[in-house]
Amino acid sequence: MISSRAADSNGDPMPNIRSYLTHAAVAGLVAASAGLSTYLVLAGRMQLLEPATAQAQTGQRSIDVMTQPMPDIGREMRISVTERDPGNGSAPHRHPGHHTFGYILEGTYEVKIGDGPVRQLKTGESFYESPGALHAVSRNPSPDKTLRYLVIQVGDPTKPRTVPEQ
Repeated sequence: MISSRAADSNGDPMPNIRSYLTHAAVAGLVAASAGLSTYLVLAGRMQLLEPATAQAQTGQRSIDVMTQPMPDIGREMRISVTERDPGNGSAPHRHPGHHTFGYILEGTYEVKIGDGPVRQLKTGESFYESPGALHAVSRNPSPDKTLRYLVIQVGDPTKPRTVPEQ
């Protein structure tokens, strides 16, 4: 939460708010969704990450937190939380027609998108995948810690959310 009482060394009473407002609207959506995920964790809802809601891949569990049709723009927004066991990764894939935003809730996420470098994102960091970009690396590099991350996708509901790379 941003406090309007905090002042910087120049006496500006709202440096955090001004900094926050310079971020893209998507950053606000990621932060709000992270707050929702934190609420779900604290409320015990994250225990719902069970095999019944899991993706087909062993060692990875996902739960859909929210799906919101956006008929005025022909899109849909999905918010989910994914949990990966130590060392778990997925094969290269794409998300056609979907803007994908991620926010690391816990652990380290090793990721490579498109021609970008392999990055290791820590708790509190985020990533973005443009529609159809190759998600070449997606894994938990830790030998002993679980990875948990929030995923927000805004996409064309007529297209598949994930397609394996051939």
